[in-house]
Amino acid sequence: MSARAFVAVAPELNLPVRSFDCMTEDLKALGEWLRACGVKTVALEATGVYWIPLVEMLEDYGFEVYLVDARQTRNLSGNKTDVRDCRWIQKLHSYGLLAPAFRPEKSITVLRSYWRQRQGLVASCAQQIHLMHKALDQMNVQLHKVLSDLTGQSGMRITRAIVAGERDREKLAALCHSGIKCTRAQVARALEGNYRTEHIFALGQALEAYDFFQDQLEACDKALEVQIASVPSSHTQSHEHEPQASTRAKRRKNQPHFDLRQQLSRIAGVDLTRVEGIDALTAFSWSARRVWT
Repeated sequence: MSARAFVAVAPELNLPVRSFDCMTEDLKALGEWLRACGVKTVALEATGVYWIPLVEMLEDYGFEVYLVDARQTRNLSGNKTDVRDCRWIQKLHSYGLLAPAFRPEKSITVLRSYWRQRQGLVASCAQQIHLMHKALDQMNVQLHKVLSDLTGQSGMRITRAIVAGERDREKLAALCHSGIKCTRAQVARALEGNYRTEHIFALGQALEAYDFFQDQLEACDKALEVQIASVPSSHTQSHEHEPQASTRAKRRKNQPHFDLRQQLSRIAGVDLTRVEGIDALTAFSWSARRVWT
């Protein structure tokens, strides 16, 4: 469907297979033609992301869409062509031999899109952290041996100061939070490095990219919060399902910038974080993989 969409209707209509371009006006023409043919249901293969605009348009036109796994339609004898392929899919569909893939309702589909975007941003942040570690290692600045997390309060203060031009290891060590396990002398010793210009440049670019993706992540969380609030609850919320105040660890890295636990409890009707070892992010990620896909 990346270039053209080939469409076959019931043989008794005596209409040839038609092809439509992938532009929006062409997809609308496809929908109008199917409506004129009296079609009620449409079956098509899932191919990458190319099916998404077509399926959404067909659903807007009121068709029942069967999005099917390509493995269900591959047993076509002879040479495979687009025309023969679409006729074969139409035939299988008319016999009721195609099972539609699970697709969540529209509100969940939108929510899933935001969540997948968020996952990509988290991965981008992780890549920049890796690049910052690489630049520091190349300078032989062994910050990771005295700080458990480079993106923590102490690590980011020191990294920003290095990028800003500070080279005095005692002054850099003084930027550490008082709660770290290592002594200030140990931190200062780890901060002795060569500080070559090209590595400082790489560190600065990685830090700048990390800050950018963090801003993008916060913006994505705001959009995600609005969307998840619009998802209706399938259960009657009762007092026993109210999320209890957490006595567990502090906010994890990459945790959403809103109360995800409360929203999950509202939608599911039960607080999943009461299960030991499961927090809101884990529960939401599990739902995204198991229920929405």
